[in-house]
Formats: sequence, C-alpha cells, structure tokens
Amino acid sequence: MKRRAEPPPRERILAAARALFYRDGIRAVGVDAVAAAAGTNKMTLYRHFSSKDALVTAYLRQLAEEGDSIWREVEQEAPGDPQAQLVAVLRRASQFSDAAGGRGCALANAAVELAGSNRAARRVVEAHKRDVRARLTALCRDAGYARPARVADELFLLVEGARVSLQSVGPGGPGARLFELSRKLLDAAPRREA
Repeated sequence: MKRRAEPPPRERILAAARALFYRDGIRAVGVDAVAAAAGTNKMTLYRHFSSKDALVTAYLRQLAEEGDSIWREVEQEAPGDPQAQLVAVLRRASQFSDAAGGRGCALANAAVELAGSNRAARRVVEAHKRDVRARLTALCRDAGYARPARVADELFLLVEGARVSLQSVGPGGPGARLFELSRKLLDAAPRREA
C-alpha cells in the first residue's frame, strides 16, 4: 500500500493555523499550539514565518484569495451578465453558514481581534472588505441600478450582518434569510432607464 505524501511544512502550518485561529481566535492561539497541530516545531514554523504576525497575515491572505476566487467563478458562470453574477454572489454568500462552522466570517473575526492595529494582517482584512464593496458596486452599476453605491452598501451590510449573526444566534437566525432579503432589496431598488 502506497502512503500518501504529507503536505510540505508551510502548508501544514497554514492549515493548522487556519483551524486553530478560526476555532479559538488569533490572540488565544500561540505558535507552540500551531506547530504542534502541524506536526512540526517552532523552529520550522519560524523558518517559514518570521513571526506570529507574519503567520496571521499569510492566513488572512489565503482567506482573501479564496474569497476572490468566488468572483472569478461567478464571472465564468455568467459571462457578460452582471445581474446573474450579482445574484450568484449573493446565493454563495447565503450558503456561507453551511461551511462556516458557527464562528461567522474569519476575516471579520480577525478585524475585531486586530482592531486599532496597523499590522499587515489588519490591512489585509481592510483591503479585502473594501475590494468586496467595490466589486459589489461595480456589479450593481453594470446591472443597471440607479444608485449602485447605495444598493451595494445595503447588500454589503446584509452579508456582513448575516455572517456576524451566525456567531451570535446560529445558523437558524436572521442570517438564514440572507438570500431572500437580498433578492427583495434588488427587486425594490430602482433601475436606470434604458
């Protein structure tokens, strides 16, 4: 029987950090715990990440890149149809609670833990959230909404609120209605004259 190759140390460290940081919080998890969970030691961890801050930054960049891939997938699913892309993004956002494990958005959680910090990790979160908002605005504009920035902001608040409510009231709370509420918002939003 052929044994499956173990991922390289950097990947194992990032996977362990991701699981622990999400479950327990960034501040609560030390590098010793990450190294142990990755099946390695602190020396190896520090060979790949110069500090815990560097590890946290890499973890958040990985999450942001995964979030970015959703936009590319949606664009490929409905090329040239910004309204269909917008609905697809909202549908995926509404399915977030199925995969989130009850702690809500890892990036939003990190933003709270890193509040008031100028660390690179905090900047990753801020840049990602600004980018999401800008992408929503562009889709709303391209889909013909009369006030695209306003519609995008309302959608952004719905999505963020749904993810935060997942942590406080669980998957059966108001976040479960995200897709329904966002569709109603889109249906009610005025469109530009053709």
